Amino acid sequence: MNKIKCIVVDDEPLAVSLLESYVEKIPFFELVFSTENPIEALEYIQKNEADLIFLDIQMPELSGINFMKIVGDKLKYILTTAYSEYALEGYEHNVIDYLLKPISFDRFEKSALKAQERFQTETSANSYFFVKSSGQQHKINFNEILYVESIKDYVNIKTENQEYIVLDTLKSLESQLPENFARVHKSFILNLDKIKKIDVRNVFLNSGKEIPIGETYKSEFFLRIKK
Repeated sequence: MNKIKCIVVDDEPLAVSLLESYVEKIPFFELVFSTENPIEALEYIQKNEADLIFLDIQMPELSGINFMKIVGDKLKYILTTAYSEYALEGYEHNVIDYLLKPISFDRFEKSALKAQERFQTETSANSYFFVKSSGQQHKINFNEILYVESIKDYVNIKTENQEYIVLDTLKSLESQLPENFARVHKSFILNLDKIKKIDVRNVFLNSGKEIPIGETYKSEFFLRIKK
């Protein structure tokens, strides 16, 4: 699975700083945005991708509960507050965990692992997805995909028997793919199960396709291969 893109929202600057530092210590988390203003967070979510938000419940401009009602199931939530009586109400929403202030790193790490498990379970539960190509919705099984290639404003999803040209970005598509897919180049994501051999510059798939390994992605890719 790709890194979980995280947002931190809390009206207290010290709380934001603390959570930022905690997120950055978790290897499978990526901090993409943080703010003391929940309205700014709403604006960010409208224009950008994210997976998980660390959300303070009590904020003067917009409460965490109302924030969740606006955003809905687009994100998953880990709630933070100094008041434990909000826990039950919070769990009615798409909430993974509840952190009571002051938050220790040990307790934060437990929440992080809980979030990782939730995302992994949901990703592995889906064996396919739908994409719109040539005016139709096509069902594509993940295990049939060889690789995905970026072509300007489109992506080419290449399967064993067909290819689908989709109006989308590689970054957006990457977040929908399960953990056996890896970004190896600014223009390529590949299915690790379809690899035949690898050298220092290229990946060779069973189909005969040769895919370059970009310098930006080389270290992380080879670490995954070793694992």
